[in-house]
Amino acid sequence: MPGSSGNGAVTRSTLRQQIADALRDEVLAGRLQPGQEFTVKEIAEQYGVSATPVREALVDLSAQGLLEADQHRGFRVHEYSLADYRGIIEARSLVIDGMFHALDGGHQGFVHDPDNSRVLAALAGVRRRGEEAQRAALAGDVIVLIGYDLRFWRELSAVFGNPYLADFLHRLRVQSWVCAVQHLRRLTDLRGQLWAEHAALVDALVHRDTTAAREIVAAYNAHSLAVVERLAGG
Repeated sequence: MPGSSGNGAVTRSTLRQQIADALRDEVLAGRLQPGQEFTVKEIAEQYGVSATPVREALVDLSAQGLLEADQHRGFRVHEYSLADYRGIIEARSLVIDGMFHALDGGHQGFVHDPDNSRVLAALAGVRRRGEEAQRAALAGDVIVLIGYDLRFWRELSAVFGNPYLADFLHRLRVQSWVCAVQHLRRLTDLRGQLWAEHAALVDALVHRDTTAAREIVAAYNAHSLAVVERLAGG
């Protein structure tokens, strides 16, 4: 019956996404480390599911740059170099600056109207997410920080009304966190080591102060690079 096959497709698609999300969290948490290898069979047995949704999830993560496929050995966690991290930060900066440029020009999405209630409500939600990220950063809880930080930037970029931009920025931010985590996990105490200016960035955008917003992001990038470069050099 059409209804039955449709439900099956939705279930498999949902399972595929759940497995991809779970494995992405494992990589972000550093539990799946750079260079670590595994097979479809191993993951399927771990989660108690069939091979098909696992294979699809692993292919998805490979397309996102988090895994590498090896025809003979299965998959391995991608190893990002310090040069990769610098490149990701540069690409991330260009995308964010493009968002701010759109705000300056007032021609993208609905962000051009500072009195638009939808914009203000969305930014208020983003700020709350930023406050949670800040608390996690100050506490040195990188795992909690990553979750809130990714949601913060995803929701903030959505305010600019371009889903392609939002998706691309999200991918870059996931990659940058994967790269950073492999270095940050060397520290036993991350308090005071992590960026925590999310709320200040939202406040600058609420006031349409893109100069201040750019300065905040530039300081963030410099801080992130300095921390990772120091740890990579150690």
